[in-house]
Amino acid sequence: MPSDEDPPLYRAETTIPKSVQHGTHSLASALSPGASTPGSWNAHPWSPGSSNTSPPSTRSGSPELKVRFQTEKVDSAPRVDVAEVLPTVTKSVKSICFVGAGFVGGPTAAVIAYHNPDITVNVVDLNEARIAAWNSSQLPIHEDGLLKVVRTARDGTLDTMVKIPGLPRSLKLDARTPNLVFSTKVNEAIEVADVIFICVNTPTKTYGLGAGSMADISMVEGASRTVAQNAKKGAIIVEKSTVPCGTARVIQDIFKYYRPNDDFEILSNPEFLAEGTAVENLMHPDRILIGSARTLAGMKAAESLKNVYAAWVPQERIITVNTFSSELSKLVANTMLAQRISSMNAVSAMCEEIGLGSDVDDVSLALGQDSRIGPKFLQAGVGFGGSCFEKDILNLSYLARQLHLDVVADYWLGILKINEYQRERYVHRVVKELNGSLRGKKISVLGFAFKDGTNDTRNSIAVHIIKSLAEEMPLEIAIFDPGCASNEIMEEIEKIGLTKAQLERVNICSNWRDSVKQASAVCILTQWKQFRGAQLGRSTKASTVKTPSQPAIKTFVNGKLTEMAILELEAMVARELNMTGEDPLGRLKPAAAAQGFEVFGLAASMMEEISQEPVNWFEAASLMQEPRWVFDGRNVVDPIELQSLGFKVRGIGK
Repeated sequence: MPSDEDPPLYRAETTIPKSVQHGTHSLASALSPGASTPGSWNAHPWSPGSSNTSPPSTRSGSPELKVRFQTEKVDSAPRVDVAEVLPTVTKSVKSICFVGAGFVGGPTAAVIAYHNPDITVNVVDLNEARIAAWNSSQLPIHEDGLLKVVRTARDGTLDTMVKIPGLPRSLKLDARTPNLVFSTKVNEAIEVADVIFICVNTPTKTYGLGAGSMADISMVEGASRTVAQNAKKGAIIVEKSTVPCGTARVIQDIFKYYRPNDDFEILSNPEFLAEGTAVENLMHPDRILIGSARTLAGMKAAESLKNVYAAWVPQERIITVNTFSSELSKLVANTMLAQRISSMNAVSAMCEEIGLGSDVDDVSLALGQDSRIGPKFLQAGVGFGGSCFEKDILNLSYLARQLHLDVVADYWLGILKINEYQRERYVHRVVKELNGSLRGKKISVLGFAFKDGTNDTRNSIAVHIIKSLAEEMPLEIAIFDPGCASNEIMEEIEKIGLTKAQLERVNICSNWRDSVKQASAVCILTQWKQFRGAQLGRSTKASTVKTPSQPAIKTFVNGKLTEMAILELEAMVARELNMTGEDPLGRLKPAAAAQGFEVFGLAASMMEEISQEPVNWFEAASLMQEPRWVFDGRNVVDPIELQSLGFKVRGIGK
């Protein structure tokens, strides 16, 4: 916690010998009185002050090389043994540009800048409103912890004195210089960048060849042309967007057309983020995947990007493969996650028909304890939505079809058939339990975002359910979601082709009370935690699943505490002093003034205030009309407790 006193300073750069300023240790040991002992640190061979004071040159003729031998298949050539000759130090990266400030580009850029204070990270986009939002306290994307990361890198931090419980000395945290910039100056940012990430949208085509299945990479092509015309010679180009296999070659062809005399390496670096936990996924990734051409130049470029991530990601979690394998891995990963969900949804249908107390949650629990299977993505529900799973399955199936693998394509498409079937079963159940007609009845819909913890409404499962409910011509469909702005919800609903009469029945509510008032039934479509209720709701036992231990963090770089170490320090101080809030050390500068308008979503403070209010199901019972149905599409409430309040409850797979 910040201190106004002036005790002796504890500075990392004066306490840690210069020859051992790079190391990986627990923060507790690093800050202990004996931490300055040289023997307790693993010196990096090119640490400042070490005997080898300058890194080996990456220029031609440099003798400092390391050789790894492995078997590779290069494109369609026969499998041969090749030697990967990699320089021990690659091109230094001082400037990075992200083209596209959306759900991938913005958070990824923020976390990279957060952990690399010596690298300038520019995020550019032609959408002025989106950039304005990134430069305010009302970010265009709601992700837990994102605002703090953005403020730290975008605004810089203050000089801070920290009293550490149990230690006689105080720690001085120097001010941090801003290194994250959001702007519309696309060409200027590209011109100075050493590494350029392409992070633009690749929706499914809605017209022409491949409509409904093939990914539309026209925005990738457009961004690539802009980059090719402005990038400096030798810049590393990274495709971050989810793209069809072979897109790296398309980008390479564009560069050859515009810059025939210059060499550029195209890397694949797909994101594996789960919306709602994107910051956590970026901070502690399972893996970072980098695909490159299996040439010396390609592998050097991959090493340069690897060094950027190595600022906080353990080396063993950064995987380098060939470009095509990297592109394919992204599509297959999302497809297999969706496959697990559809598998459990298929089981839920069986449980409902078998009866005799069959419960899909019990089956999920039993399967999750099997170490070969694991517990993740085994939760049955009304189906999966979002911008990724369906699009990537369609993309993968289209690729299989183009390769004349029709059986394989049909196998992947079966995942989507189960997903659609699950939605249909849910709507049929609602209509059936309400005596086969919704006319004259109000239906409350709790949840519109495709999952909790995010304001992303793209291809939400709710929009499909609402379309089917609207076709039954109910009196009203009253929608409430604590993470989505009303204009975002209505924009998605207007895309689904409702008639004027149907659209007039849709009402967006600002709170759950207005949504459930006079409603005959509640449909829970997003697993927001406050839908569980103030005191009621599903009570979950502590998980017995063991999580893998996190590797030791890198504590010091160039004599300064890393942001990962500072996060650990924040947790230590907050725990010892029983503090709350996102800034227990007092490092952050004052938040940017509110702009006075709604941009892409609710202000962070407003969203936080709303999301903290749980549904009071006791009060909801008094507001609703008979028969008071709760159709729990996410199995978030406790049916027995709600039944005790007079509700009729129908979950998934019960």
